Amino acid sequence: MRRRDFLKSSLAGATTLAAPSILRAESQKTITFVPHADLASLDPVWTTADITRNFSLAVYDTLYGYDAEFKAQPQMVESHTIGNDGRQWDLSLRSGLKFHDGAPVLARDCVATIKRWAKRYPMGQALMARTDELSALSDGVIRFRLKRPFPLLPDALAEPYCSIMPERLANTDAFEQVKQAVGSGPFKFVAAERIPGQRAVFDRNPDYTPRTGGQPSFSAGPKIVYVDRVVWNFVPDPSTAAAALAQGEVDWWENPTIDLIGQLKRSKDLVITVKDRTGEIGCLRFNQLFAPFDNVAIRRAVLAAIDQKEVMTAVAGSEPSLIKTDVGLFVPGTPMASDVGIAITRGPKDLDKLKKDLKDAGYRGEKVVVLAASTIPAIYNAAQVATDTLQRIGINVDFQAMEWGSVVARRASREAVDKGGWNIFFTYLGGMGNISPGPDIAIRASGADAWFGWPTDPRMEALREAWFDAPDLATQQRMCRDMQEQFWRNPSYVPLGMYDQPTAFRSSLQDVRDGWPQFYGVRRV
Repeated sequence: MRRRDFLKSSLAGATTLAAPSILRAESQKTITFVPHADLASLDPVWTTADITRNFSLAVYDTLYGYDAEFKAQPQMVESHTIGNDGRQWDLSLRSGLKFHDGAPVLARDCVATIKRWAKRYPMGQALMARTDELSALSDGVIRFRLKRPFPLLPDALAEPYCSIMPERLANTDAFEQVKQAVGSGPFKFVAAERIPGQRAVFDRNPDYTPRTGGQPSFSAGPKIVYVDRVVWNFVPDPSTAAAALAQGEVDWWENPTIDLIGQLKRSKDLVITVKDRTGEIGCLRFNQLFAPFDNVAIRRAVLAAIDQKEVMTAVAGSEPSLIKTDVGLFVPGTPMASDVGIAITRGPKDLDKLKKDLKDAGYRGEKVVVLAASTIPAIYNAAQVATDTLQRIGINVDFQAMEWGSVVARRASREAVDKGGWNIFFTYLGGMGNISPGPDIAIRASGADAWFGWPTDPRMEALREAWFDAPDLATQQRMCRDMQEQFWRNPSYVPLGMYDQPTAFRSSLQDVRDGWPQFYGVRRV
């Protein structure tokens, strides 16, 4: 656990190695893709895991979509009308929408989906707190009657986690997993070809009708499919994935490890580029239900011990241009970002003083169970360096390395550590929550219905609520500064710095969209 330098890949000259057979593209109409993790859950409400978000973008559709400027545009919605001084929204669905089982998409399916999603996600919770009534006015019209105007309604419904599914599935308790994937999106999930830990397959949905008009952009605009199949092959070993990509065994590697980027760039047959501008903010997440991290002073001591530059060097030191430090709640340089209190994230650290501070805060040597995903190098590298720091300041660490799907399952447990629970897990915060408090699940501090770790902070909740009703950008920015100040006082996690994650694909693929991995619009040349 004494790992202070960034990790070097065991691969030396991956492009000269013989890649194992990983299902070479069956035809010009198949895309083979190496995702960053195995698909552990089919339910975009039950988990926030990026792998399920990416799955949802293929299988489901949303009422609105985000364009490249992160503005909400109609997607399943044909049009909307706003009346009663902004307190009534009527959303009209596009005609001809069908689920993968052949049933038509009806307004009541959308209502049930929205209500289930809103029980777990901050934007949904904010929307429903301002809603007097959500109903299906007819088969094709959804009506919101609001307590007060909420201009962010389309932004909320553009979240990929608000993926429209049939009412019979959307009626599942929000805290229980939906085990069947029936969407209305451009691809169908082929459950019969699923191999857990290895493979997921998607077929083009022949009944999908792209919206007309608009420009393809992020998750908005026409979603036109040019391939018949997409095959996900999870390859946990980076050297194997790199060799497979270089030799054409696969078409697209979602998240190549940073230390291989320079080598991959040397191939004229590959495109290496950053598509996701929301970045990846490292996160050491506390479980606040149990000792020792039910004690705010102990959480502050851990926060003060972590040096963002040291952690991010372990993750992306071979490509330092990708690294950002001085990271608070939001991506530096974006409108809601702030430098309030940011000095706490910098080194060097006086570990002897921090060890004393931890003891003075009340830490008495309790075992701390740390979950680290060994199958995702960016998580594992950060976890090892940060955990080394925890040990150096005197924390009794039980470091448990496991594959990412196991972390996703276990972090949902609210049991004590001696009954299979946890104290810390490591992840990355990505997506719209990195640039806006609205969809930011990590700062939600509403106790039992908050994100894993279940923090309670009435002051933070009051600031978030006020942000939703802010009249202008300047007021929103001031409230975000106040949020960050409160966060340092009562941290629910430790920001570990951030990096921009490149993706890598064969140059024979064109029109790969900006944002998260999406397979509609992609062409072969």
